[in-house]
Amino acid sequence: MSSKEKILEEMSLFSLGGEGIGGWIKPDADDLIFDRLSTVESDPLTKVQLDQLLALGHEAPVSDVFFRYYWLEANTSHPYRVTKIPGFKDDYLKSKAITSLEHLKWGLYRLFVDALLYFGNVRTAYRKLRSMTREEHEAFFDRRKFDTDLIKSRGPALPLMNIAKDDRYLISEMACKSYGDGAGSTGDLKNALVEAFKRHKENSNGAVTIWQLLSGKEVESGYAGRQSEFIFSAVDVLDDSVTQEAELLEKYERLATRFARARKVALRNTEYYLSMVNDLDVYVATSMRGRDDFRKMASDCETIFKDDRLKDPQLRYFDPTLSAAASHEDKGLIECLMVKCAKVLVYCAGEKESYGKDAEAAMALSLGKPVLFYCDEEQRRRFYRDVHPLSRLIEFETGVAVGAMVTDNFGQVCELLSRIFENRREYTLEQPKPGYLKLRENLTGSVVRLQTSDRLLAETFWNHYHARDPVTGSRN
Repeated sequence: MSSKEKILEEMSLFSLGGEGIGGWIKPDADDLIFDRLSTVESDPLTKVQLDQLLALGHEAPVSDVFFRYYWLEANTSHPYRVTKIPGFKDDYLKSKAITSLEHLKWGLYRLFVDALLYFGNVRTAYRKLRSMTREEHEAFFDRRKFDTDLIKSRGPALPLMNIAKDDRYLISEMACKSYGDGAGSTGDLKNALVEAFKRHKENSNGAVTIWQLLSGKEVESGYAGRQSEFIFSAVDVLDDSVTQEAELLEKYERLATRFARARKVALRNTEYYLSMVNDLDVYVATSMRGRDDFRKMASDCETIFKDDRLKDPQLRYFDPTLSAAASHEDKGLIECLMVKCAKVLVYCAGEKESYGKDAEAAMALSLGKPVLFYCDEEQRRRFYRDVHPLSRLIEFETGVAVGAMVTDNFGQVCELLSRIFENRREYTLEQPKPGYLKLRENLTGSVVRLQTSDRLLAETFWNHYHARDPVTGSRN
């Protein structure tokens, strides 16, 4: 037999105070609840008796479907592996009643995880799930998992056109501004180089490097704010020396030809991406400010998506080093569309962040999509130390608090993507202070959901979040 103190200790994770499913087991609860739970191992708790205990704790009863779903079944079609929930034993699936406190806790743990994942708070989840039919249960959770078999059976998409890694920086918007749009126009980089060289020749007959020409005062004053753009676009020849204008133009034309070729391929690749946007699995968000950033991002995408764990799904992913748009505005529209359509977003942190990349991650989180942050160890520590704002967003449609999964390990990125698309993520539930719940993704330890213990905040939030719009009459 278990004492009242032992039961309270064992059930503390599910005791949130107040009323409802989070408050039916607490120190001042009816003694009959503790008396009955103290004998559960010798006298299993049936569904009817659980309903009676819930009533004594001022909570509504559950349906037969709910009771079986959470205590007597390990649903393989669930959006995550319920057998990985702490306390699971195979014997539970052979029983017709709750056979121990551990068994009771396993079902409540599952309920609380589902509540934070899909409803935002435990009480609302219980009220909605407890009376669903079998068909409603299955339909609800089916909508929240990936059809792994369908994804694996799709076959390969049309192949993208390759761009040499050393040329991928040339598809950037800065390069496009420097070289022109590739349709016979002369970019300002050429004009800047020629003007700077002529000024140099007026003062000297010696050799001069491309770097010296672009970093000089003539370019700084004549092309205000664009000096770094030109230097970026000519990075491959910065150390080259020239003594004649013809020599300078020959070097420029070689780069311009590489730019035109890379841009043509990148524009064509964007058409490929748009043709499969309805089937896009992963959007990779990043900001690249230098040639080495493009090289590293290209290699990182290969490392992730060629991993053995991701071979079967043949994931369709957006590689930002292979795509360009006709204009800055079009690029924004294309990327917003792909974030909206992709199933998962992978955020690759760089030395400096950008508004665009952060906006893409925020958009994905607000749509309720899984978001993975990959960053180095120091960035990861800073992320948690400074509480990055992207870890405290809500899914707009449901109001559920959502957070990103953060890692500094490529292997974990690959494993997380595999778990996501195979519906086998694992979670740990915590109550760090009374009534405050956090749900952590097990592999990274990241907080992906939470429920506040601030009663005023909780009541105000849920009373107003789904309130009707006073103008349209529709729900927010």
